[in-house]
Amino acid sequence: MVFNTGAALLDAIVLSVVSQEQQGTYGYKITQDVRQALEVSESTLYPVLRRLQKDECLEVYDMQFDGRNRRYYKVTEKGMAQLNLYRIEWKNYSKKISEMFERGVEV
Repeated sequence: MVFNTGAALLDAIVLSVVSQEQQGTYGYKITQDVRQALEVSESTLYPVLRRLQKDECLEVYDMQFDGRNRRYYKVTEKGMAQLNLYRIEWKNYSKKISEMFERGVEV
């Protein structure tokens, strides 16, 4: 991606991805889903997950999978409220940017 991805946008994308799974989802799958929108490494993503957990937007639980523990992330009520704020902000922001691009002079 040509544009830098700020922390708030990355938080919004991660919350959106995790919110799509009612029972929660695990780190590797979150990484793969986020990569559909932008290129991100696992070393970038896991601090985001920890920050969202610290901010009480995500809850974490472990479950056995193929003989080992897998850590799952699930959006909390606070996380859903934050995601809804991000959605509103994104709509306003992207509308303004699109309008600027569309008003531009064509070469």
